[in-house]
Amino acid sequence: MLKSVSLRDYMVIHPVTVKPDTNVYEAMMTISDNRISGVCVIEDDHRLVGVLSEMDCLRAVLSSVYNNDGFGTVREYMTAENLLVAHPDEDIVDVAQDMLRQNKRRRPVVEDGRLIGQITIRQLLKAVGEFQSLKGS
Repeated sequence: MLKSVSLRDYMVIHPVTVKPDTNVYEAMMTISDNRISGVCVIEDDHRLVGVLSEMDCLRAVLSSVYNNDGFGTVREYMTAENLLVAHPDEDIVDVAQDMLRQNKRRRPVVEDGRLIGQITIRQLLKAVGEFQSLKGS
């Protein structure tokens, strides 16, 4: 059985983040270097203000090529409206089902308005793996 059904026990504690004024190219390199599909965008006080995905970066690249100018900042391309977030005490199965419904690979975990972690498909699969190994024992 899972050691817990609480998201807190499976989330990435220190997700990769960028600031809203970071250059998109720098954010793209952060995404690429860390082999992740996106980053959380936070203010200095760790307040979540958006997410930047690989698709957002591609939009910035194409805009740069089309307009023949620089990449711009993360703030210009990040998703900031209607952010889907999770609370660390939510049930992992409920969050997984909603991530499937929303077709999202990751979800920021927020407590008291501050980013404290992130749950990803990889963490969900790891939780299932732990469940299966305990079940087989």
